[in-house]
Amino acid sequence: MNNKVRVLIGDDSAENGVSVANRLRERGMYAYTRRKDCNVILESIRNDPPDAAVLDITAQNGDVVSIMKRVRDSGGKIPVFIVTSQYDNEFIERQVMDNGASKFLLKPFDTDDLFTAITSALGDRANSLSDDMEVVVTDMIHQLGVPAHIKGYHYLRTAILYSIEDKTLLDSVTKMLYPTVAGIYDTTSSRVERAIRHAIEIAWDRGNVDTLNSFFGYTVDTGKGKPTNSEFIALITDKLRLRYKSALRRA
Repeated sequence: MNNKVRVLIGDDSAENGVSVANRLRERGMYAYTRRKDCNVILESIRNDPPDAAVLDITAQNGDVVSIMKRVRDSGGKIPVFIVTSQYDNEFIERQVMDNGASKFLLKPFDTDDLFTAITSALGDRANSLSDDMEVVVTDMIHQLGVPAHIKGYHYLRTAILYSIEDKTLLDSVTKMLYPTVAGIYDTTSSRVERAIRHAIEIAWDRGNVDTLNSFFGYTVDTGKGKPTNSEFIALITDKLRLRYKSALRRA
């Protein structure tokens, strides 16, 4: 179940919500229904956030726009919102899209269209996270004192980004991570290892000690020597995975 896309259907009626959930399950998703009541839906999203929420424009005790706003204001994980409606109304569509919906679907809709809307929205969000993470990693190694003009800077950044995406690479840095980076830059694993080691040496020799300690939380003693390549990469990778654990939950 943990490997499946979790989809909340804000309708537990047999003719709508249950049938849609069943068809999504047939396509490999973990779909479940909740009563078409804003309070019930909001509580479910807050207590057990889904990856996507399929909500009708109308519901008891509020409306879908208020649900999206309250989820956003809560500070927790925000699912992809797909809003459905029986009415083809341009004003309503614009309102829900402006308030965070990823897709507006008219009823009756084909389940294939809903499936595509969910996977497309989740894919766009993943791509956005990937772009954001590259900026974060780049900024982090800059702050640590690694100069951008050396090869080790580029190898180190790529190694961290790939380790965030696939943490199993850290289980075997020499046999898995270095060859992966080497293949990207058309070089050898030994050159990747030496270049990263050189980059870390520069950061440790010239970087600000307080900055290094703020990133590593004194897990590595700057007075006793620099961390190994694998320690350096693993510490930054773990720090970023913890910081962005909600967004990376399915990574």
